[in-house]
Amino acid sequence: MSAKKTLRSNKTAIHKTLSGDYKLILNKVYENNLITEREYNNLKSINKEDVEGHVVELVDKIMNKGEDTCQGFLNLLQTDEDIATTYPELKKIRQNDTCPLPQPVQASSVDSNDCQSQDNKRQMKEEQYELNSQPVGLCVIINNDNFIDGTVRSGTNKDAQCLAEVFSWLGFRVLMCKDQTQDQMDRALKCFASLSDHSQLQEFSVKEWFGTGFVDLQQAPKHGDAFICCILSHGKQRVVLGIDRKPLSIKQITKTFKATDQSALTGKPKVFLIQACQGTQSQRGVLAKDLEPDDDSSPFIPEEADVLVALATVEDHVSFRHKTDGSWFVQSVCQQLKEHCPRGEEITAILQRVNNEVSQKEASKTPGAAKQIPEVRFTLRKSLVLSPPKA
Repeated sequence: MSAKKTLRSNKTAIHKTLSGDYKLILNKVYENNLITEREYNNLKSINKEDVEGHVVELVDKIMNKGEDTCQGFLNLLQTDEDIATTYPELKKIRQNDTCPLPQPVQASSVDSNDCQSQDNKRQMKEEQYELNSQPVGLCVIINNDNFIDGTVRSGTNKDAQCLAEVFSWLGFRVLMCKDQTQDQMDRALKCFASLSDHSQLQEFSVKEWFGTGFVDLQQAPKHGDAFICCILSHGKQRVVLGIDRKPLSIKQITKTFKATDQSALTGKPKVFLIQACQGTQSQRGVLAKDLEPDDDSSPFIPEEADVLVALATVEDHVSFRHKTDGSWFVQSVCQQLKEHCPRGEEITAILQRVNNEVSQKEASKTPGAAKQIPEVRFTLRKSLVLSPPKA
């Protein structure tokens, strides 16, 4: 079984065992970079009535950080000598499990045919989206720079370039439509969703990323095993704006790509990255206090499944964009993808890193006066792992 499921099935025993010396396990987890310094300080100082409450918080934190962190935690429990001496009961937990806790990769035999390798293969097939097409899929960027009222979104071209570079590196074919009205955005997205009439795309002056810049569209686009949509524009609550300042709802954007019997994207992951304000309020900072459904194997999936939406900011609030360097959100997304995709990290975990990085930025000389926190929501049914193609 997966590391996360192994933790879940042993949670009660792990809580009870680790409560014997909570500070040791907390320090070990921090030393092995399974939690950040901020998370360490928060976990060290949370207000709980008993030690087991601290352990519950720690294990829940580990499980919420994704499969890689869960695997690292299990490896730590098995290989650290201090932990083995302090918590001998962990050996019983492993022996009583129907399949032993996953062993560290370096300890596995090349010829091993144990339940771990079988479970890992099964997990890869059942719990992760398969991305086998070449290219992996389309990445469509709508880049609204010059508005009809004369305003210019300085820095947005930097964002578009960075997105094109990173998703091209990840094996996607990157297309861009620039300076679209609300109606053009709506119709362009419908064209990309169906790709039934390629001639319609000519109306939207679609450009394609080629090497170091955007050029005219080379050939008719086709869908692959995943779809990325990046919208860079002004926005208001729950909407993005066309260059005519008319709103297009984010809900309408995602519904355009809902699963149907005819859609080539049904059952495939669809990711929406939206750099736009969601209101006019500025977020203020506060001092941080150290604070599975059953598998019925149904052949049907909900029509709004397999979607991830990452917004630059939460509802009612502004997002920040540097006039030269681009927006906090997009630049962080690109940097985190570059750093963690080669390590096989799942996209929701990467976007959690984005949330943390953006949250630490300051938009005012007065600390805490102007802050930003992105928001991620998804209906993904499986793990989405984007990786640069092997040479």
